[in-house]
Amino acid sequence: MTERLYYNDTFLSEFSATVLDANELKRENNHSTWAVKLDRTAFYPTSGGQPFDLGQLVAESKSGVALESAVTDVFEDEQGEVWHQTSKVIPPGAQVRGHIDMERRRDHVQQHTGQHLLSAAFIQLLDAKTVSFHLGEQVSTIDLDTPAISAVDLVRVERLANEVIAEDRPISVRYATREEALQMGVRKLPERSGEIRLIDIQNFDLNACGGTHARSTGQIGGLILRRTEKVKQGLRVEFVCGLRAAATARRDFELLSESAALYPCAPADLAANITKQREEARQQQKQQARFLEEVAELKAAQLLSEVPAAAGAKRVISQVFCDRDASYIKLLAQRLTKSPSVVALLASSQTAPTLVFARSTDLSSDMGTLLRELVTAAGGRGGGGKDFAQGGIPDASQLESILKQAKAKLAT
Repeated sequence: MTERLYYNDTFLSEFSATVLDANELKRENNHSTWAVKLDRTAFYPTSGGQPFDLGQLVAESKSGVALESAVTDVFEDEQGEVWHQTSKVIPPGAQVRGHIDMERRRDHVQQHTGQHLLSAAFIQLLDAKTVSFHLGEQVSTIDLDTPAISAVDLVRVERLANEVIAEDRPISVRYATREEALQMGVRKLPERSGEIRLIDIQNFDLNACGGTHARSTGQIGGLILRRTEKVKQGLRVEFVCGLRAAATARRDFELLSESAALYPCAPADLAANITKQREEARQQQKQQARFLEEVAELKAAQLLSEVPAAAGAKRVISQVFCDRDASYIKLLAQRLTKSPSVVALLASSQTAPTLVFARSTDLSSDMGTLLRELVTAAGGRGGGGKDFAQGGIPDASQLESILKQAKAKLAT
């Protein structure tokens, strides 16, 4: 099988190899994608939550011209063979030079090694075991077999992980049989026999893994825990390491500074200022609600005075409001129908055309049925009970007509 050079040298950026096999993966519009197998490779294939490496394979053509082909994917087949996806075919027997994208490799090394450290810290402090790991393009996550972790404990775990990073402890690769690994107290072992590759963070963690890792914890460069969320198998913890952590901290600081400038205040005072303004906004909303109720009360009294009450007759009050919203006409309808024998047919055209039909409790007209019939005919929707109903229509120019129709139906 292909010799995996990254097993013993994570930072090997170039290597020579011989092509063993090449297969066409797919063809679209006379363009083929190929899978190339080498006798040895430093390219890491997608596995264990860690994505594949990128880079190039360079071969020399018969004419002596260098044939460069980008490696766009690296994967394992069902037999565990490593294949390199390329846009050009490189024939079996050809000698190639492999070039690894080391910026991507370094990022993956920092995130993956940081995951080992983080998983060990969660076990040591909280006995929370890692169920799965995912290394994404922006952030990485681990899923823990625990329903919840307090903010205080998250800080403790983050602190421990960064202390070990600051100590720059050596990280070594070891090999052992399954029986030997069990005696060593390996954190997690795969369900297979044969020689197992172990990653040893000195006096902190020993774990079976086939991925790429740092030479020492200092190369992780720092670790920041982000948000958490509940998932089916427990708790998902989002984190970033190394240069990602630095970039994330920079973005967060810039966002915080921009937000603080809107108030304005120092970034450290932003939370207090937001809390203060939210409280002030709540108080203003309460005050506005009281004012609106007073206005509706006064308006209801005015409208009722304009329609004198007659013995045994109901008063129908109908009006379209262009400068009031739906919440106001609902409030006004409630105030109007506190009086006996009143039907309120109100509409608002301020934003979305809205209608409110309401009646006093001593009347028997079915406001819900009446409103649904009229707004449906106008291409709208609505509903409600016998004493109060609300709906909307797409065209505000129909509001007056609908109120007239409703008034006529109530008169019959």
